[in-house]
Amino acid sequence: MNKMKRKMVLSLTIMFVITLSVRSQTVLPIIQSKIEVIDIKDGDELFVGSWSLAPHIKPDIYTSNKIGEFVTFYTDMDSISYVIHPDSVYNFVIVINEKDSAYQQLKYAPTYLDVLKGAEDYNSEKTIFPDFFYQDSSDLVLKTLRAEFNLDSIAGGGNEVSRILNLMHWIHDFIPHDGNNENPIVKNAMSMITKCKREERGLNCRGLATVLNECYLSLGIKSRFVTCMPKDSIFSDCHVINMVFSKDLNKWIWIDPTHDAYILDEQGQLLGLMEVRQKLINGETVILNPDANWNNKSSTLKENYLLKYMAKNLYRFSCPLKSEHDYETDEKGRIRENVELIPLDGYNKTPKKSEKTDKQIGVTFKTYKTNNPSQFWVKPN
Repeated sequence: MNKMKRKMVLSLTIMFVITLSVRSQTVLPIIQSKIEVIDIKDGDELFVGSWSLAPHIKPDIYTSNKIGEFVTFYTDMDSISYVIHPDSVYNFVIVINEKDSAYQQLKYAPTYLDVLKGAEDYNSEKTIFPDFFYQDSSDLVLKTLRAEFNLDSIAGGGNEVSRILNLMHWIHDFIPHDGNNENPIVKNAMSMITKCKREERGLNCRGLATVLNECYLSLGIKSRFVTCMPKDSIFSDCHVINMVFSKDLNKWIWIDPTHDAYILDEQGQLLGLMEVRQKLINGETVILNPDANWNNKSSTLKENYLLKYMAKNLYRFSCPLKSEHDYETDEKGRIRENVELIPLDGYNKTPKKSEKTDKQIGVTFKTYKTNNPSQFWVKPN
């Protein structure tokens, strides 16, 4: 073999070896399974039958926040483990019945509580917007609502806090939560209650808070419904609850009709949204009422409700400037104004005032943004 041919053969051999080396680095680990639902051990926690293999999702991502600990996937035939680090991303394949490949990815992600604890603070700079308004209980529509559903009797003759809680319990039991369907087109308490009873349907969290809000207003109790949102500017899930002002306590208190929930501190004092948010950030004790539940079917537990679900949704808040009957029913020519409270690292902090009109429904939306919690949570006059 002449020198030229030997060089060509040597070059091709080297290229082949390099190619094999590169390919070997990209070959994914493979484990086998005869079942489609497997177990995962995440740190010290074992989740039996918690992970469904989905070959159509490429990759199907599992996240863990257990830094320095193992996450193990168990099939009926095999297992695979990795140690979690903040920059770790592991890819592997689970072959089901020797034919379907389920591509998996394991990576680190902070908990929602970690994200909340990392939020920047607020400031005292004020945004110019109109004063918050609360419809007076003497207005005819509220008087009618109060009489129609005998709300005085439902609230009872006890102190103010007991009346506030009694109304929440009533709405929670009277109208089921249904988070899978839209609320009725006409969005006021009288109409929505009637429609729910006639059609044997429920409302989502926003609908329940809207109905309860008008019930409070009808009894002269100042209330708002507040949208609690995650850090992300685009999200598929948030939660709406009521913030109710107690004159006796001289403060806002957390009222959630979806879960029949309120929050206490270690001394048994009722807490509001900002207090709960700050205590979670500080790692202080908060107590969920023990009878909190979803639709009287399952208990609502602090671990899932506060430390996960609401920790996610306590990053930003939004509520209407006007707390009144029928505020969110679409009607041509209507103006709806909302205020958002955003921490200093929140997305879309500006412009401080924006306005747009939905030409299809004829409603104009005005949004004001503030980083000042005192301005957002100002006490009613």
